[in-house]
Amino acid sequence: MVVLATKLYVDGDARKRALDSLRSLVGNEIGELAVEYEVGVRHDDFPSVTIEGDDATVARNVLREEFGEIVPDLEAGETYVGTFDSWDEEGIVLDAGQPVRIPADELGLGPGSPEQIRERYGLVQHLPLRFVYGGDRADDEPSRLAGAEQDRLYDWTRGNGRLNVNSATRAEVRATLNRAGHAQDYVTVERLGLLEQSVVCTEDTDPPGLLASVGEYLPAELRCVVP
Repeated sequence: MVVLATKLYVDGDARKRALDSLRSLVGNEIGELAVEYEVGVRHDDFPSVTIEGDDATVARNVLREEFGEIVPDLEAGETYVGTFDSWDEEGIVLDAGQPVRIPADELGLGPGSPEQIRERYGLVQHLPLRFVYGGDRADDEPSRLAGAEQDRLYDWTRGNGRLNVNSATRAEVRATLNRAGHAQDYVTVERLGLLEQSVVCTEDTDPPGLLASVGEYLPAELRCVVP
C-alpha cells in the first residue's frame, strides 16, 4: 500500500468528484502495468492505494515519485512531502502524517514573516511541499524546506504571474475559468496536488484581477503570485 502525500479534504459531491479524479490520475500512472489496485481514503484525508500484481513494486515507486508518500516514520536528513497545514510568527507546520514544524529561518524564501512569505508565493493551505526532516530529538537539526522546493517557488515569482487555488480539481478550475470568459487569459493549469492547482497567467493577465473575476465562482482559497 502507498499513502499519497496529497489530501482529499472536501465533502459531499465535491469529494466524490475528487475521488473520481484521483482514480483517473492513478490509472494514468499505473493502469498499463500488470497490477490490480484499489483507491481509498484514510481517516486523516490522505488517500491510500492498495496494489497487487507482478508489477506492484514498480507501480508503488511510480506513485511515490508522482505524489510523494506519507510514511509511518520519518528519518533525519531524508526528503519527504507534507501538506501546508498552518503558519504563525515562528514558522509553518506541514502535515506529513505527523506535524512537522519548519522554523521561519529554515524556509529559505527570502525576508519577511511566514505570513508575508505565504502571500508572496501564493501558498494555499494543503499545498504539497517537499522538506528535509531534521529529527525528533532536542539536539537534532530543525526541519527545512527542500532546496528543490525553494527553487520551484522562486521560479513562480519570475514568470508571468499565477493564481493558486485549493479545494478544486484541475478540471473544475479550467471549467470555471472558461465559463467566466478567461479562456485566453491563462497558459495552463498546473496540478500541484489533487485539490491544489496553479493557474499560469499569460503575459498580459493581471493575477489579482483574475482572482477578483473568478473568486465568486470558486468556493476555495485563492492566492496570487505577482512577479
